[in-house]
Amino acid sequence: MATLTAAKATTEVAAGQSVHVAVTLKVRNKAQLDALTSSLLAGTSHKTLSHAEFMAQYAPTQAQVDKVVAHLQKSGFRNIKVAANRMLVSADGSAATAKTAFNASLRHVSVNGRSGFANSTAAQVPQSLGNIVLSVHGLQNVHQFHTTLQKAGVKTLAAAKTNSVTGHNPTDFPLIYNASSLPAATNTTVGIISEGDLTQTLQDLQQFEDSAGYSYVQTNVINAGDASSDTDGIGEWNLDSQDILAAAGGALQQMNFYVATSMTNADITAAYNSAVSDGSAKVINVSLGECESDAQSDGTVASDDQIFQTAVAQGQTFSVSTGDSGSAECGSSAGQSYPATSPYVIAVGGTTLSTSGTKYSSESVWNGGGGGPSVVEAAPAWQTKAGVLTTSKTKRGVPDVSFDADPNSGALVIVQGSSQQIGGTSLAAPLFTGFWARIQSANGNNLVSPNTAFYQYFKANTGLYHDVTSGNNGGYKAAKGWDYATGWGSLNVSALNTFIGSHSGF
Repeated sequence: MATLTAAKATTEVAAGQSVHVAVTLKVRNKAQLDALTSSLLAGTSHKTLSHAEFMAQYAPTQAQVDKVVAHLQKSGFRNIKVAANRMLVSADGSAATAKTAFNASLRHVSVNGRSGFANSTAAQVPQSLGNIVLSVHGLQNVHQFHTTLQKAGVKTLAAAKTNSVTGHNPTDFPLIYNASSLPAATNTTVGIISEGDLTQTLQDLQQFEDSAGYSYVQTNVINAGDASSDTDGIGEWNLDSQDILAAAGGALQQMNFYVATSMTNADITAAYNSAVSDGSAKVINVSLGECESDAQSDGTVASDDQIFQTAVAQGQTFSVSTGDSGSAECGSSAGQSYPATSPYVIAVGGTTLSTSGTKYSSESVWNGGGGGPSVVEAAPAWQTKAGVLTTSKTKRGVPDVSFDADPNSGALVIVQGSSQQIGGTSLAAPLFTGFWARIQSANGNNLVSPNTAFYQYFKANTGLYHDVTSGNNGGYKAAKGWDYATGWGSLNVSALNTFIGSHSGF
């Protein structure tokens, strides 16, 4: 199993060094699951799986789980927990127990100025577990996910001007993107992948609801692991929750926060799986990312893609920000932000939004918006068939769509009781999440992830989106139709909803 690349290893860590691992188990009947998700994404089937159906047909068996648990116990791990869908087994131990369980020596490492520990040899499991275990996480902590928000400082709303770039109250976005004629998403539950202590986020959400005249949305905090006191991500989770609620029309069936203990790959993977195992959220927001090569190096891509594929099978849609480093998420190396490059998610890039009051004027590429060809993920059939890929026709291209992300045209978000103007693709992804929840609610929550449908219909139906044709993200220029800078552009939400009503391919 995978180990880190480009890591400068030094001495071995102390045997007593605390280590938290998450073992991902392989789904059963993988070829059958591949066929199912392909038909769902292609629009040829709309028969998604219930939780019970997934467990019966595809989830690892209890006997397989028992074998993994027994191996961890024998190796000295404790606090062993099994996810409800049996796809993830987590445990606490030490460097010594990790070495016993996985024959992996952990060493102090430095990668691009970041210090931590990592396995210097690939993790191994007994032959009896070879067909059961997909990946082992937690043997490194130097590569982690990061949020994708950009602050523009404390600002107040500017007076409306023609074709202006200015901050927006989140309640403006449904008007700007033509969603206000749709009913609110009262029938739809959304999820937010988050981390740490959300006490302040929930308080600020209520203050936002009061200021917007909304009724309080029902919230549910679901810890994917041990509770954490970390509050570094408050701005991110506030941006997500307030803009999702506004885009959704001020109401949802429920807002679920799936909370990771930390930003390590192991803990974020657990949060993704928590959302999928729970299954109640139809749309799940992810305003996080890391260089896809880093995510691949420790098995995160393999594990998380399996989780996202399960979501598609269950009728859930993941909305993922593409990052705020333009085409250079991986620095001087090629590659984009993961999990935006996963073929089982909607990758949401960024624009600079110009408006006249609350009326849409135009959009251009926000130069920080992530976009380009993946170096890890193969091009999915729905992109190759559309004939839109240019730079690399064999690799997944991102983004799929884009929304406002420029901090200068960003959202005025309440953070610790005060207004902050915030952008980044961490704004764009929640806007898609809220709008798609609204469309889901208007269509009986019967829509599958729209990956294929966007590429199938948008080329010939340009009124469904705002094509962005000016600007660049450092490596790629905007062009007519789909491009690596903004994908198809932003949605004309009401027009898209009307179109969906008469086209069974969605």
